[in-house]
Amino acid sequence: MLYIRADMNETIATGHIMRCLSIAEAAEELGEQAVFLLADEEAVPLLEQKGYGSIVLHSPWDNMEEELPALQKVIKERGIQKLLVDSYQVTPMYLERLSQMAKIIYIDDIDRFHYPVDALIYYAVDWESHHFHERYQKSREGLKSQGRMEGQKEGKQAGHKPRLLLGTEYAPLRKAFQNCGKKPIKPTTENLLLLSGGTDPYGILGKILEKMDRQRYGRVEVICGMYDLQYEPLRMQYQKEGNIHFYKAVPDMETHMGRADLAVAAGGATLYELCAMGVPTISYAMADNQIRNVEKFREIQLIDYAGDVRGTDVASHISRLLDKYFENAGLRQERSHRMQEFVDGQGAVRIAEGMINL
Repeated sequence: MLYIRADMNETIATGHIMRCLSIAEAAEELGEQAVFLLADEEAVPLLEQKGYGSIVLHSPWDNMEEELPALQKVIKERGIQKLLVDSYQVTPMYLERLSQMAKIIYIDDIDRFHYPVDALIYYAVDWESHHFHERYQKSREGLKSQGRMEGQKEGKQAGHKPRLLLGTEYAPLRKAFQNCGKKPIKPTTENLLLLSGGTDPYGILGKILEKMDRQRYGRVEVICGMYDLQYEPLRMQYQKEGNIHFYKAVPDMETHMGRADLAVAAGGATLYELCAMGVPTISYAMADNQIRNVEKFREIQLIDYAGDVRGTDVASHISRLLDKYFENAGLRQERSHRMQEFVDGQGAVRIAEGMINL
């Protein structure tokens, strides 16, 4: 049995739960069932819809140290041997305490501190700039010396080196994004896909629609997230424009990506899905943890970056980039080919195998 600690709500949206669901799906294919551990009931309906059980800790999602007594009790009662943790709210003390009771696997994309865990997953495109191998090897050697001096045994406190699962080959995508096949590239951009993730606190979807040339596309699909309050107002505003179609919290994102000739998306895990599908993409950022990701994609000339919605006129920049891509089939073909080479969609399987064999 695989246990996963993650949350979702209006503040953190759905990203943590969704990527953990991808790993749970891959683990199930390998014969390992998954159960989710949650701070509150917010994610329970979604998990039940997907066929997964859950245990609610009744704790504050944004202060994870407070949940330790309840979580440690569950670990003991359930005999949990391995626990995948996916939250930006973890602290060194939280992970250290859990590591004394079970093997802890942590999935990360911001590198906030040195993680005292048994396995670390960091799939973001900028992984090489963090020098994980050197840092964790250096830490191990230093702790071993300290352990010899103090007569300690080697363990997580002295000489422990976690297993490192690094790079885009570990991007945890659902089964639908495996083996996608080559993306057909049309002479012009007929179908446009606009995405914001689980929430859209800055109303960027509406701003993009306002700035762009909407009528030159045969179809514009706007996907609003589960916590997006602008879905109904936008749908009503553009209901007379027959080529614009609104959806909310879709269960089959791969279908919409498959139809798209070009996409605009925030800098989260969706970019890796678009890479696997080979959909040429324009990105923007709306949170601090997305900045390095989108800037790195731009640096390697894989996905153009339009800026941070919190400080610039991103919608106008996106409109100009849409013009750039509209009739440039050569550029879209080159980007599509390289994107699929960069992300093959097998990351969740690799993570599940790594956890099972840990």
